[in-house]
Amino acid sequence: MKLNQPEAVLFIPDGQVQDHALCRTTELCIAAHQDDIEIMAYGPIVSCYGREDRWFTGVVVTDGAGSPRSGVYANYTDEEMKKIRVQEQMEAATIGKYAAQFLLAYPSSFVKDAKNDLVIKELAELIEICNPEVVYTHNFADKHDTHVAVALRVIAAIRMLSKEKRPKKVYSLEVWRGLDWLCDEDKTVFDTSSHRNLAAALLGVYDSQIAGGKRYDLAVLGRRAANATFSADHATDDSDSMSYGLDITPLIENDSLDITDFTVNFILKFKSDVINRIASFTTPNRLDGIF
Repeated sequence: MKLNQPEAVLFIPDGQVQDHALCRTTELCIAAHQDDIEIMAYGPIVSCYGREDRWFTGVVVTDGAGSPRSGVYANYTDEEMKKIRVQEQMEAATIGKYAAQFLLAYPSSFVKDAKNDLVIKELAELIEICNPEVVYTHNFADKHDTHVAVALRVIAAIRMLSKEKRPKKVYSLEVWRGLDWLCDEDKTVFDTSSHRNLAAALLGVYDSQIAGGKRYDLAVLGRRAANATFSADHATDDSDSMSYGLDITPLIENDSLDITDFTVNFILKFKSDVINRIASFTTPNRLDGIF
């Protein structure tokens, strides 16, 4: 597969030939930035780890320029940071034993441009070649603009494919907003409790982010622990670490389904849950005019 951007990279950790490396993919995660994959998709990563029948492939869409930096990285240029972040992502792919790791190297502004379909077409080709059973990406309620843009491009790319070439399932995951606000029946739970040393190692390779001023290594493991503890209010914990996803498969089963309406319906459902819970313990006249 020939990649569009001159700085783009396809890295295959175990050195397999490209065709074999890609076609063995069962789980495909498409993320905006280096480290997003390891933050949001550890559940799928560890479910494939050490297996020959399940393989995880990562895709990073942007080039990594513009990330916050301090300490030893404070004076690094965008070009220097881009190179470092590529190396960190390849190290993570090696540690996690990924089938393959794509680094597509698009500027963030390019990805956010709704009029430019080059990213969509490349993602469609990539998805068709890898032919994964499941695709993972960012959630549409994320507060990072590039994350939302990437998720939109992923759905557009899958919709370009014929029905028989589409993945069976698509999930959106947590980074710059958790998904604990979803009503419980809408959450897809990923157990992230196994191989805790692997989880720490995958986050720890991103020294440019951690030493550069963002303690993702602590925050991500903390969120997973919090998800596990607060997942059920009247039951003991089934796991000590979990992450949440939202099943967005309906968006690739029905191409006319509006992404905004689909997403907002979950927010309205959450609103209704809050209203009803308060109402059940409040006299009716106390709620008049509030909602």
